[in-house]
Amino acid sequence: MDKFSFLNAVHTEFVEDLYQQYLSFPDSIEPSWKAFFQGYDFSRELYDGEQLDSVSFSQAIPENVQKEFKVLNLIDGYRSRGHLFTKTNPVRKRRTYIPDLALENFGLSEADLDTEFNAGEILGIGGPATLRNIVTHLEQIYCDAIGIEYMYIREPKVIKWIQEWINNNINHPQLSNDEKKQILHKLTEAVAFENFLHTKFVGQKRFSLEGGETLIPALDELISRAVESGVEEVVVGMAHRGRLNVLANTFKKSYAQIFTEFEGKDYEEAVFSGDVKYHLGSTNTITTSKGKQVKINLAPNPSHLETVDAIVPGIVRAKADQKYNNDYHKILPILIHGDAAVAAQGIVYEVIQMMNLEGYKTGGTVHIVVNNQIGFTTNYLDARSSTYCTDIAKVTLSPVLHVNADDAEAVIHAMRFASDFRNTFQRDVFIDLLGYRKYGHNEGDEPRFTQPQLYKEIAKHLNPREIYKEKLLKEGIIQNEVLVESEKEYRNLLESDFNKAKENQKTHLEPFMKEEWSNFEMVFEDRLVQFVSTEFPLERLKELAKKITTVSEDKNLFNKIKRLLAQRWDMVEKDSLDWAMGELLAYATLVDEGHSVRLSGEDVRRGTFSHRHSYIKTEDTEEEINLLNGISQEATFEAFNSLLSEYGVMGFDYGYAMARPNALTIWEAQFGDFVNGAQIIIDQYLSAAEDKWKMQNGLVLLLPHGFEGQGAEHSSGRMERFLQLCANGNMYVANCTTPANFFHLLRRQLKTNYRKPLVVFTPKSLLRHPKAVSTMHDLAKGSFQDIIDDATADSSKVTRLVFCSGKFYYELLQKKEELQDEKVALVRVEQLYPLNMEKIYEILDKYENKTEFIWAQEEPLNMGAWSFMLRNLRKLDIEVISPKESGSPSPGSHERYHKIQHHIIEQVFDNLK
Repeated sequence: MDKFSFLNAVHTEFVEDLYQQYLSFPDSIEPSWKAFFQGYDFSRELYDGEQLDSVSFSQAIPENVQKEFKVLNLIDGYRSRGHLFTKTNPVRKRRTYIPDLALENFGLSEADLDTEFNAGEILGIGGPATLRNIVTHLEQIYCDAIGIEYMYIREPKVIKWIQEWINNNINHPQLSNDEKKQILHKLTEAVAFENFLHTKFVGQKRFSLEGGETLIPALDELISRAVESGVEEVVVGMAHRGRLNVLANTFKKSYAQIFTEFEGKDYEEAVFSGDVKYHLGSTNTITTSKGKQVKINLAPNPSHLETVDAIVPGIVRAKADQKYNNDYHKILPILIHGDAAVAAQGIVYEVIQMMNLEGYKTGGTVHIVVNNQIGFTTNYLDARSSTYCTDIAKVTLSPVLHVNADDAEAVIHAMRFASDFRNTFQRDVFIDLLGYRKYGHNEGDEPRFTQPQLYKEIAKHLNPREIYKEKLLKEGIIQNEVLVESEKEYRNLLESDFNKAKENQKTHLEPFMKEEWSNFEMVFEDRLVQFVSTEFPLERLKELAKKITTVSEDKNLFNKIKRLLAQRWDMVEKDSLDWAMGELLAYATLVDEGHSVRLSGEDVRRGTFSHRHSYIKTEDTEEEINLLNGISQEATFEAFNSLLSEYGVMGFDYGYAMARPNALTIWEAQFGDFVNGAQIIIDQYLSAAEDKWKMQNGLVLLLPHGFEGQGAEHSSGRMERFLQLCANGNMYVANCTTPANFFHLLRRQLKTNYRKPLVVFTPKSLLRHPKAVSTMHDLAKGSFQDIIDDATADSSKVTRLVFCSGKFYYELLQKKEELQDEKVALVRVEQLYPLNMEKIYEILDKYENKTEFIWAQEEPLNMGAWSFMLRNLRKLDIEVISPKESGSPSPGSHERYHKIQHHIIEQVFDNLK
């Protein structure tokens, strides 16, 4: 079949589907395909359906039909590989790819150029067209300033839509004169703003957009077109490259405010660290170039370039859930990447895998890559193994448009495609803007140290505004005099705001998403230890308990689930609730009060330790039943088993909590130690966002923690790391010992007029511990206890006062009861941060005969809460009992673990004075 080797490049499924369509409705397919299948059927009739060799096949099919098919194969070649042969790189020569799109590679020659073929119809040419005309169209569609990758998409309807869209006007924009003037206007703003900063703040870092200024008209067009199709709100995430330009010229942040930040003036608030100007966020309502209003948000982002990729979809999902009735057509996420980062950062992969997942989808994201073709100093050839920085898009079969960022009109065309594609299919789309970086990584770097040849080219290269200005002058659309005047007006505006900035004495930071947070106040450590009422009516609590333990009798449940539900109701009747029941009732009461609850993480519906079972399935149909569904018309409980990701999912849920402060948002680690997979979110957002950006957040982290001999990886949630980050009341850290205290802790999150992240070291063995139980009254009439004194101790007999936390308490209690010891009092610190020092002093005063004050922990000496307790209680002459220092949280040997655990328990009760 050598003569038919080109068939290997054709999707056989596509041909088969087309052939079946031809058999049913011959006139419904393209004429060229119809002719081919007619020849195929004729050959089958000739040879009575027997297998044909290449000679008989070529003899059976007329030559003109064979040529028709070769032209189709040529078209398919352009569709599949045309992006490799484009004019998309403004400052570098393209790499060479073989084979190219020469006619000879498809069994055609120049002798065929003036032959007419029906195949041209699928390009929208209409009627028979010469091969010359077909090739010209293919070059313009696939090999000009836009290269498009899409043929790997496995859905014919999507491919057809893309082909029809780009065939229209041969993949080039049709722009009115006013639209062209608007593009130039936005380019002028972008270029003039950077030039102004460059001259006024010499040598200061700003991470300029120079070389990629077409991002500004691109965003203008993308947002405007999205609004025309029904979008009411936009959420943008981007790193620092070009951020100031976007803030000024897209988000309309005051130039004076930006200049004040450049002046380095202090902030108005004393207890506020702030952040560098190119990390800050913004929320505003703007009027698009087409005259419609839209709310736009730019999320704050640290220097960890792609971190915000997870935050933005979380914000979008929260707003869609609460504000837009799950209509993703009304809210648009845009992520702006750098080329080096999008190719190398794992968070990108984690986030794009969320595209179609029920708990994380947002109706598709528009990804824009500001492609500088260089990292900090790293050449793109050293930065990735893939052909393109955007090749990760193929994971989710998302189309990619590679665009010459010097061609402003091509950029606008790509943005129109992105908006229309996302609006039509509710899935991701990537736009790769190939430009350059005029200076080094920052304006103080010397790029010629590492790329001397490239920067020779860049030094003499016109910026996109100058290129487009010359184009419009030649077309007679603008006059130079008008241009000069408009540039002068804009420069005067910048000068005026620059002078205003000099008059400002302090820098003011406007909070991100101010509207959502208008009813909340910022508080500090002293407020976090104040009493918060979390009571709930007992009778209604019993009604909710009945509801979440009852399933319709017609549901065929697994026998173990039937027993589980019966046992849960039995707990209510016997007034002895376990951890899971306390947790589920916390959710039920919040939903009943109108607060939605979102629980997310790996295997959270059942729970890693098979304790939660918030959703159950029928045995016969696998129908999933949400046990907390239908409690309220105003609020919902949802739990989502996440993709196997910590970084991406915690970031998503942090973003969700950011945009929905009146909902309880929870991320649970499968095991507590897995939380370190999301350490960047913890360091850059969870602990620091309020201090850097005035940004509150009520995200709850549930981190299963406790030393039970499961080895190094399933013991520690690394509480020492969280406690090291605690300062100025930036979060809560808790290690509870009773279901009731956990119940009140979760409810407290929504019963204050402020929000703080809550880190809870949740139990494993305590989930079913016979003493880790609470009564219905404890839930209904109690409140959160940050410190629990030893209720059984006679303070006059106690000589050793032992503070401890979490599951370790029950092991110490067991030993105390075995010994019938009266000299040791066990005090539980349920909330590690902030410490209630007033209550600690009260307890210390109560045990006036004590001679020793001990902190006891099962974590190694260099881990757990000891360093934190020592830092806060060193004046009280506190000592520690714990395992020795270790580089690993716990030994792998079960026997060795028990020896260590037994030893430290014995120490607590040894040598009593």
